[in-house]
Amino acid sequence: MKKLVEVIAKSLVDHPDEVVVTETEKENATIVELHVAADDMGKVIGKQGRIAKAIRSVVKAAASKDDKKVVVEIVQ
Repeated sequence: MKKLVEVIAKSLVDHPDEVVVTETEKENATIVELHVAADDMGKVIGKQGRIAKAIRSVVKAAASKDDKKVVVEIVQ
């Protein structure tokens, strides 16, 4: 899931070299944290959070194939 989020985020932002994705395993879910440059934050979140919601939907669909729960967090 980490690679999927990284590819999506890098295609959206102006500074793809500043995209950092970390993945941590919790007891019942995988947490994927997305860090982008401050001026790219709006591009990743989108108007009314539509792009962030779409990213989460794609990751959720990919994770459901493996019966896993994945949470995507966009961190500033």
